[in-house]
Amino acid sequence: MSFKKRSIGLVAAVAGLAGIASAACADQLSDIIQRKELRCGTFADVPPFAAPDAKTREMVGFDVDLCKAIAQHWGVVAKVTPLSVEARVPEVKLGHVDITVANLAYTLGRAEQIQFSDPYYIAKEMLAVKASDPGSAKADFKGKRLASTKGSTSELAIKMNESDPLTFVDTGSAFMAVQQNKAVGMVANTMTITKLVNQSKEGGQPLKMIEEPMVLQPIGVGMKKDEPALLAKINETLLAMDQAGEINQLWDKWLGPSTEFKMTRTDKVAPLSQLKFTPLP
Repeated sequence: MSFKKRSIGLVAAVAGLAGIASAACADQLSDIIQRKELRCGTFADVPPFAAPDAKTREMVGFDVDLCKAIAQHWGVVAKVTPLSVEARVPEVKLGHVDITVANLAYTLGRAEQIQFSDPYYIAKEMLAVKASDPGSAKADFKGKRLASTKGSTSELAIKMNESDPLTFVDTGSAFMAVQQNKAVGMVANTMTITKLVNQSKEGGQPLKMIEEPMVLQPIGVGMKKDEPALLAKINETLLAMDQAGEINQLWDKWLGPSTEFKMTRTDKVAPLSQLKFTPLP
């Protein structure tokens, strides 16, 4: 082989390696901007966060609107993918979705697998039991069977309370477990528990909410680890939306004083390190 041919072959090899290195260095944020689409994972059927509209069957809810708002700030389209509760972390980790916006609470276990944005609100895991139950504090339910969705922080909260978890794929099934006396109570976020307690008063066995929270948990956007540009962009966008009042507008639409949940958002987007809380395992 001539020197000239060897040189051409060497140049081609170097160019190929450069292309591989370039691809390896390409970050997820650049991919999103180039494809003009933000793949966003949400709940499959957990209103008011994300659920199919009864008439149009399109996904609607607070998380869906938040996904669309983030995408709009970036000049791209949001592609919403409904996920089961337990799939929220794996689907991000595997790259099937770019981000998960699904009432995703920061836990030490999840933080080992994915990275979290700055939280945009602090959620509470609450316990609902039959209205006739004499219990009034979470300690009263140690050792008792409590229902929740599988793979959720609700399930972790039950275990931390030294109660016996009975898990299901959705909150509706957990609610029915209490109604059918398969569980003493159920644990879910404040909004879900409020709705189900109100629903129980219209039919079935009336429930009450125990005032003491099971746990406090910061809620953020989940994404792949080692994506600093994407993390910085998400945090920048959430902060801008918060300061402009956009997150409060979405909150009021789905969870605010004029809704059945009657909740006022007082939280502000801030770094996780500034919050005082005990992380779930």
